[in-house]
Parts: sequence; structure tokens; C-alpha cells
Amino acid sequence: MRRPYTITSAEMRAINRSAIIEVIRLNSPISRTEIAHRLQLSLPTVMRIIDELTAEGWVRPHGGSEWSGGRRRSLLSFNAEAHAVIGIDLGGTKMYGAIADLAGTVIDELEFTRHGTTGDSTYERLAELIQTLLNSDKIGDRHMRGIGVGVPGITRHRTGVVEWAPSLNWRDYPLCEKLAARFALPIMIDNDLNFAALGELWFGAGENAQNMVLIAIGTGIGAGIIIDGSLYRGANEAAGEVGYLLPGRQFLNTRYDTFGALENVASGTGIAEQARQFLKGQRDQATLDALTSEDVFEAVRRGEAWARTVLDEVIDYLAILVGSISAYLDPEVIVIGGGVARAADLLIAPILKRIEGTVPTPPKLVASTLGTRATVSGAIANVLHNTSDYYVVHKLT
Repeated sequence: MRRPYTITSAEMRAINRSAIIEVIRLNSPISRTEIAHRLQLSLPTVMRIIDELTAEGWVRPHGGSEWSGGRRRSLLSFNAEAHAVIGIDLGGTKMYGAIADLAGTVIDELEFTRHGTTGDSTYERLAELIQTLLNSDKIGDRHMRGIGVGVPGITRHRTGVVEWAPSLNWRDYPLCEKLAARFALPIMIDNDLNFAALGELWFGAGENAQNMVLIAIGTGIGAGIIIDGSLYRGANEAAGEVGYLLPGRQFLNTRYDTFGALENVASGTGIAEQARQFLKGQRDQATLDALTSEDVFEAVRRGEAWARTVLDEVIDYLAILVGSISAYLDPEVIVIGGGVARAADLLIAPILKRIEGTVPTPPKLVASTLGTRATVSGAIANVLHNTSDYYVVHKLT
């Protein structure tokens, strides 16, 4: 039996500190008295922690003021602009990196498209991207708090070891160790969709939700899961690998060593392959080889019947996924992200129509508002959490 867990006085102070940072971040400008009232803390406790946060640069005085004990004190704001974070979305076909402040405002960004690398070559390209961003003169005098890298695969976030990322050909790859030896900054490594879900929770379509799921459809299909305001990673840090969902009996008794059953038929890669199979013998091989999911969506918009047939089958599979997530987790919102989300107008309404009446509570299904910046935005939140001794507390009812 797992032993009961207690907290120390230092941890209690860190919990209060985290709560104060969050209240200021979400409600700037705000007074010390209002913070104490919202959190039901004593004013002296709030004032001591505010002094600490101000000295560390997390909080700054705002122009307004409040009366407190006969003294006029300035209101407080979250000092997002004084800090910077580098976030990287390490995709199988492209790398996107950005420098952003703690409000999610992108200061500089860089993308390597079709990097065409695997193994150690991918690491070297990643290090080049990070170094280029670190050299940006747009950072100015901001305090660089750390680097967050979202990886497309099963990642041990505590150690920063990438257990398996098929699109990068990384297995048991010590990414955090290698980056930490190269860059003298805190390094945070996590699954890219965990970061993307955090990004949507903090800055995007899931803002203010406590329970949400981000489904990213791109080269593969995966999900980031937020439960009670925190990431859910699963016992083996493989939660959200929904590309391995079996969307029908015909997918049983098959081994999936790289991409899962659902990914093979409904990811961007899978959509393109389904189109190739449908058009085989009707188009020349060079044209078939060059087909992408974007081509399919464009053909649907032009009213081409073959593309509509392919898309209808894809929507069936995605409806099974959305309905299953809704039945299993009952989230407040399900966000569709990834490259395929650019065709969300062709997907969301038909998916909802197909699952109407099939699940107890119809899900709220929306498109990502962050797009390619979702993973980077989540890296900002993750670095903030890990460099400010951040706690999220749940009370069992």
C-alpha cells in the first residue's frame, strides 16, 4: 500500500506562492488585499510572498494603487515581459522554434521545413535551431528562463529520455542530457502533445477549462489530456497515444510497430495514402506519390467526388475517436489541432453529426486557436512551472 503523503512547511509556502502567481497572472492588475481575499490567506502572508516574487522579477508594481493599513501601495502585475522562454516543436518533417515571453507573446521564431533527418542528425539540427534563437538580438535584456522541447513520441519527462519517437528514429534517446551538456539553461522535455495541450489550456481554445483534450492530427495522431487542470500522462507516460486506437474489428490481430491503426487511415499521412489507393490506375505514379492531405481537402472544396469519398471515410474514423474520448473522459472541450486542423471547417460539423445521440453528453469540439504555436506555448507554461517551484493542488471531495 502506498504510504500517505504529507507536506512540509516549505512546500506549503510553495503552494501559496504558486497560487499567488496564478492569481496575478490571470487578474493583473490586482491588489494585495484582493489576492488575500481570493485565496483566503492572511494579508501579511501575501505581502511576504509578494516581496519575494518582486525581488525575483515575477511581479512588478502597476500604475494604480490601493490603501492598506494607512499606506498607499501599488497594484501588482505579472511581469511577463521581463522573461523569455525558448519553445521547440520537434516534428518528424519540420522543426519550429520560438522565443516568447511568459504571456505567450512570440518575440522571434524560426522554422526548418522538411529537415529530412533522423537519429543524431536530428539532434544536431535541433541544437542548431536552439543556438540560432539564443543568438537573436530580439531577446534584449529579458531573463531567459529555459528551453522546452516537445517530442513526437513517448517521452519520460522527469529524465528527458525519449523512449520511442518513430518519426525521428529515436529509441531511449537521452535528449535532456545532451541538451543540458550544450546549453547552460534549464531543459524541459515532454511529449509534444502534452505541451500543446498545456498551450491551449493557458493561451488558446481551452483557456479556463479544467478538463480538456487536444487531438492533434498531422503526420500521426495523438492527444494531450488535461484532468483537473493538470496533464495526465498515464502509468507509462503513454497516455494520449490515440493513434493506436483500433477503430474497427478489421484492425485486430495486426502488429503496429511504428504508426498505429487509426494513424494509418486518418492522419495526414493516412489521408494521403487512402487517396493514392483510391486513385491508383487513374493518375500517373508521380502525381500519386506527390499527393498530400492538403490536396485532398482542396479537391473536396472544388467538389471532386473522389476526394469527398476519401474524406467521408476519414471523418467516420475521427468520429469514432471523438466519441470514444467523450465517453471515456467527458471533457469540457475537445480541441482539434495539428496540420489537418487547417481543414477544421470540413471536419467538425460532420464529426458531431455522426456521433449525435451515441454518447451521453455531446462534446464541445473546436479548432485550435494557436495552430503551430501550441506546442511552443505549452513549453512556456512548462518552463514557468519548473523554474518557479509551481504546485497544482487538488482536494478530494
